[in-house]
Formats: sequence, C-alpha cells, structure tokens
Amino acid sequence: MTNDTVVVVGGGAWGTALACVAARAGRRATVLCRDSAVADALSARAENPRYLPGITLADDIGATTDPAVLGAADIVILAIPAQRLRAALPGLAPQIAPGARLINTAKGIELGTGCALSRVIAEICPDHAQAILSGPSFATDVARGKPTAVTLAARGEASALDLCRALSSDSFRAYASADMAGVETGGALKNVYAIAAGVVIGLGFGESAKAALITRAFVELRRLGAAMGGQPETYLGLSGFGDLMLSCSSAQSRNFGYGMALGQGEDVTGRPLAEGVATVRIASRIADESSLSAPILQATKRLIEGEIAPKDAVEALLSRPIKEEF
Repeated sequence: MTNDTVVVVGGGAWGTALACVAARAGRRATVLCRDSAVADALSARAENPRYLPGITLADDIGATTDPAVLGAADIVILAIPAQRLRAALPGLAPQIAPGARLINTAKGIELGTGCALSRVIAEICPDHAQAILSGPSFATDVARGKPTAVTLAARGEASALDLCRALSSDSFRAYASADMAGVETGGALKNVYAIAAGVVIGLGFGESAKAALITRAFVELRRLGAAMGGQPETYLGLSGFGDLMLSCSSAQSRNFGYGMALGQGEDVTGRPLAEGVATVRIASRIADESSLSAPILQATKRLIEGEIAPKDAVEALLSRPIKEEF
C-alpha cells in the first residue's frame, strides 16, 4: 500500500507539527492552509510564526491554499477543530483522491448532534477508510522533534500497523490499535477532566488535590468510554491514561489553562479554543442517559455553564458520601 504522499489539512500548530512528523518519516508532506500568509511562511522559511513562533520546522514541507493538492495524497491527516469538521469536509471531499486514507486528529464530540467525529467523517467521506491518531502530545514538542509516542487506531490491526509505519520515525512512535471507539473517546473525554484539573490548581488547592482528582477522573473516563463503545484496556494506554496525565499537567494544554482561568475567577471569553467546553455537554448527557455516576464531569459542566462557583464545585465533590474506593 502506497504511503509516500501526505497532505495535512490545517495550518495551525498541530497541523504544522504533524507535517513535520510525516517529513521526518520520509514522506512528501504538504500542509493545506486556509491562510496564504501561513502557507507562504511555511514554504519560504520553514516557519509558522503565527502558531509556532521561534521553531524551525522540518525541511521539505510544502504548503498551499489550493485543495487540489488533496488529489495526490495517499494519506490525508485532518487537523481541523472538532466543532468545525462537518462544515469543512464537504468542500474538501471531492478533491480527495480515491483510495486515500483519512487520519483524524481532532479530539471532541460534535456538539450539535452528539456524534463521534468518526461518524461525521463517515457520513461525508463514506468511500474512504479512516483512522484516529491520539495520545499525549503537545504541538511544540512534536514540531521540535522531541520524543513522542501516540496511538493510531484503524479498523483492523493490519491497517493500523501500516499507518504507524508510515508516520513513525526516531522521534515519533505510533502504536497500533483496532479500537477506534476507545482511542476516540479517550481523546475527547480527557479534555473535560483537564479543565477540572486546571480549576483545582487555579483555586490554589495544590498538587495533592490535583492527583486525587486525576485518579478519580480516570475512573469516570473508563466508565464513560466503555458506555460509548471503547474497550476498557484501551484507556490504560497512551490515548487514555497517557493523554489524561499530560493534559492535566501543564498550561500548554488549552483545556487545563481554561480551567486554571476559571479557578482564578478570570473572564474566559475569547480564550483559545478548549474542546472540553463543548465535549462536557455531550458527555454529561450520555452519562445521564446511561445512568452512570460521573460527579466530576457533572460538576465541571455546572461550573462551565455558570450554575456553580469553582470553590463550591470542589467542595461539593469533597462532601459526597464516604464509600469504599473500589
């Protein structure tokens, strides 16, 4: 199966970093950008000063604003925010080459419909095989070529392994999985809990409190993920526990930073996109419909919607009835 030509849709930080991944793996990599200024900077100077300032990128990355480039791609990597995916795909789909495989890298659940992003892609691009790439990875680390490991899931282990080989290099390792639902839901749900962890730190409650929250959040994530079709063991891996740990540990995570701002009482209007804000509403509904206990998730939803103050949300969790841990 040919994997020589990769087009990354999205000229933001993550799309640019993934183009570096493809180039370092020996692929012909091109970024399809919306903004001509970003495309020009990538092509002429191997830089993305808007989204990755100060980082010299991998050599030989092409960039364009012309979607016709999709016609030459063996692999199309979608680095489009979750809530924009449905609007963006119809204009791109006719340009994608027959037989090209699609790898989605957005982490979320569609707000309007509650659909998993894989379902959105299948509705619009039904003739293309798709995969999901997720795991503990910051765009700045990946763009700089720092060691990173992720999970890549596709329908069938052979297909997943083939794509892993196509993108892996000395600095980027992809592990194969056939559990698309597990990898997809792990990536989406961890954003919600990263917001909650940020709130704890923003309130000044310290690392011990954050560790307790992350541990209990992981219990909820596995419970919810299983209800959404994921296999329990998948959440023990990079796309579950690994991604949760990273997203809850640094303000580089937009969701963690959003939560910190909430905990500190800041106005979050206009902050960078935090996918967990949309995901928490859908995940809360799924928990209710499935009669699942998810107190951290529900408290985070109430907090985001302004129904409860940050300190009150944490105190409500601490005042829950005493019970056995397992």
